[in-house]
Amino acid sequence: MAKILGLLEEKGKNKDWLLEELKRNKTKLTVSPTANSYELLRTCPSRTLNQICCLLQDDYLGIEEIKAQTRTLHWFFTDIVGSSNPKMATKSQIRKINLLQMQIRNTETFKKSGANSVVLPTGDGVAIGFQESPESPLRMAIQLHRSLNEYNKAKTNSDRIYIRIGIDTGPVYFIKDVVGNDTVWGPGIILSRRLMDLCGPNQIFASKKIGDDIRNLSPEYKAIFHPIGDYAIKHGEQHLVYNVYGKDFGNKIAPRKGKVVEKPKEDYFSNPIKFEFNAVDLKLNVLDKKMRTHHTWIWDVKNTSKEPLSQVYYDIAGDVPKDFADLNVSIKDENGDKLEIISLDVNKPHEKKFNVKLANPIKKNQKGRLLIFEYDWEEPERIFEYVFSARCRKFRYSFTIPKIIPIKNMILEVVPGLGLKKRVEPPPSITYANDKTVIKWETNDKQILERFSAYEFKW
Repeated sequence: MAKILGLLEEKGKNKDWLLEELKRNKTKLTVSPTANSYELLRTCPSRTLNQICCLLQDDYLGIEEIKAQTRTLHWFFTDIVGSSNPKMATKSQIRKINLLQMQIRNTETFKKSGANSVVLPTGDGVAIGFQESPESPLRMAIQLHRSLNEYNKAKTNSDRIYIRIGIDTGPVYFIKDVVGNDTVWGPGIILSRRLMDLCGPNQIFASKKIGDDIRNLSPEYKAIFHPIGDYAIKHGEQHLVYNVYGKDFGNKIAPRKGKVVEKPKEDYFSNPIKFEFNAVDLKLNVLDKKMRTHHTWIWDVKNTSKEPLSQVYYDIAGDVPKDFADLNVSIKDENGDKLEIISLDVNKPHEKKFNVKLANPIKKNQKGRLLIFEYDWEEPERIFEYVFSARCRKFRYSFTIPKIIPIKNMILEVVPGLGLKKRVEPPPSITYANDKTVIKWETNDKQILERFSAYEFKW
């Protein structure tokens, strides 16, 4: 109990927070709510104390406290190509950084940027969020390129400065950094950075969002925004990219690194989603202290295409590297017929991707068919994430673990597009039976989950 009181003070949590958590856990108070924290804890069962202690030790404790609204800004992100080359003297690196900063300050766009613009130094570059217009990062990029081109004409190769630029428009949260200074985080600044990372020397890459907006403003803009296809960025996301170039700015030759090459039609993994879920039941049963876990996914599948649905796609992952043969995979339909795996990607030891052939194809709009998929995988990290591969009308979750193993019992909904997480409402129910702790939760009847919706389950 002393540990919990210390954690409450350390995390800045008061008695009101404690009362709310006891309410979440459906703990019946045997003392008045006006009692102090010590008296409240003293009457709690040991299981509740363990849950509160785990929660206070959790990194995600403050996720519900994000109350600030986002602001949409237009992002310019740049850095110097090769500035961290160890063969370059440190003073030479600093000289180039100082010169780039001076060139940025001297651009007309920077001088006219409003007080509400955001400027974030990034070491050998800078991120600028403009509030005024989506044209601002584009004009900044063109003006900076032109001034650097003039500078480079009079310099030797070693003294020339080459940059790369990513531009996007999108929302960010204003937060405090580790020393209390204002900073930002959100999709806009993240994607502009990812686009910059794809660039070659003196290249300007723009996102589809800002590119579509700007190129439709005038024929002149349309002539300098060149769509070059989809590129893969971090975490497997794919984005259509515009290469921005003209007579005296940008770089016409786009790098091949990260370019998504369309796979042949016979590659099952490239097929579009042709179904949706009437319901998904996710059952996780922890078997022992090593967190060996039996997974059961029950899909109620509806065909949404014009053609019969003859196969479905699965993507699974775990904390421990595994051979596919050791996962004890079993896939059956509602009739108990074993289904055939017809393609399998096992190149990654922590992830397996495969397609399954249905014994009887599902006709268009046919009433739901059940697919029962089971496998075993150790989960020592005690975190499981489920991402929906198609639209889902109902989601049910059931988790069972030996009672002797303390748990956090936290379910987080991942906010699409932002990567932020929030605790689900209503909270999951918890019961105890036959030396097992059982957690259950389900979406409400009006809630429909779209493709790529995700939940994180912390044990």
